[in-house]
Amino acid sequence: MLRATVLMLFICSLLTVACEDEIIETRPSNGQLEFSKDTVFLDTVFTNISSSTRSFKVYNRSSENINLQTIELATGESSFYRLNVNGIPGKSFENVPVLARDSIFIFVEATVDYNEVSDPLYVDQIVFDRGPNQQEVELVTLVQDAYFLFPERDANGIKETIVIGVGPDGEEIKVEGFYLEGSPEWTDEKPYVVYGFAGVGSGNTLTIEKGARIYFHDNSGLVVEQGARLKVEGTQESRVTFQGDRLESFFDDIPGQWSGILLREGSRDHIVSHAVIKNSNVGLFVDAAESSSSQPALRISNTEIYNTSSFGLFARQTEILGSNLVIGNNGSASLACTEAGSYRLAHSTFANFWSGGVRVLPAVLVSNVLESGQGEAGLQATFENCIIEGNQGIEFLLDQEAGSQIEFSFANSLLRFEDPGGLFQGDPLYDFANDELYRNNIYNGNPDFIDPVSNDLRIGEESQARGIGNILVADEFPFDLLGIDRRDSPDAGAYQHIIVEE
Repeated sequence: MLRATVLMLFICSLLTVACEDEIIETRPSNGQLEFSKDTVFLDTVFTNISSSTRSFKVYNRSSENINLQTIELATGESSFYRLNVNGIPGKSFENVPVLARDSIFIFVEATVDYNEVSDPLYVDQIVFDRGPNQQEVELVTLVQDAYFLFPERDANGIKETIVIGVGPDGEEIKVEGFYLEGSPEWTDEKPYVVYGFAGVGSGNTLTIEKGARIYFHDNSGLVVEQGARLKVEGTQESRVTFQGDRLESFFDDIPGQWSGILLREGSRDHIVSHAVIKNSNVGLFVDAAESSSSQPALRISNTEIYNTSSFGLFARQTEILGSNLVIGNNGSASLACTEAGSYRLAHSTFANFWSGGVRVLPAVLVSNVLESGQGEAGLQATFENCIIEGNQGIEFLLDQEAGSQIEFSFANSLLRFEDPGGLFQGDPLYDFANDELYRNNIYNGNPDFIDPVSNDLRIGEESQARGIGNILVADEFPFDLLGIDRRDSPDAGAYQHIIVEE
């Protein structure tokens, strides 16, 4: 028994010795470190909002283990940058070993208070071993001041909500949100960053002036209530932009970063001019907005809608006049005109080259399938001097409920409709020989887009949309999206063709 006990103690002592930390012999750095980046650029950030994380590697190319006596930010604890070295967060570190022919990772991020910096280009350094062997890596980020809009919290910490619709069972659909005070005017003085849904209350108008930049956080958007109005007043030189609030280049073209713009039932007389709406779930949802005697519910012109995870422009029971409108890269239809209403689209380009998954709907959907109780409500849709294209064979569909009324026409347009299986053969909605419905169109031609994958939907000189536009329509909308006069020989679509030099 005693012998067994002694043997066990001996074995444990061996294990203890074996598990002791190995002592690594190192020498001080001689200033011969190498870095995967000599400057770390963090993307543009809004004041007091954390940046994305960037990283780089520190290499010891020598055959000896070295010890970095210090790794620290040049401005010390007051720096708005933060580091993580070997999994340890901080702003300064001591005695960091780097094994021979090995490397370590350093991660960098920043949260900058715009009011505390003298220059929006905020810089600092990571300093390795101060003294004769000192080496540095530069840190650079651009900081933007902004107006931050968000729902308040009550005494119990619960955020305020607003109603954005009614569910199938009649229940209200509430989201975190708030109402803007009165009839505000948003300018280009500095960006607006919206958390939750910003609501425009009944009787009020939100005016967004030229050059304004609107950024939305995840699950955020803009809702215009009954009796309220949206006016977007961009210009050719200073467009209004709506997009998500992730400013890193990786997010430039990522769909679904924010919810979208909702023009609710009973809202009225909206104008959207020279705007870019991108990277949302839905670009514009026009839900039974109302017209006046002199103004359609929505007049939208010289506007681009890109990279939506579902619809680009979804409309129901409303009236829309669209010109020089470009919509592309949408997970569902680029344009959906549904459940009655009146829709006129002129010199517009709908080109859906969605590659983010299976797309069931075409680029353009015109559907008069009605909710119960609407009777024989009619739908009118007119497409003049347009391009309807995409990466599917059939890029426009017409859907009519029995007993409902639908009036439509496509004229002087370039249309994609390939039906090799004859699925729609004999359907009067697709009687391309009927001049009352289809006039002077080209089917399945070459649009010669410059780069549809990157949303450059300008057309080149090989485009079969060249010169097919109706001059009377062109006289009504004389300039293309880029301000080029189209009246002499109008092309279909939102752009006159360009000549691309080799």
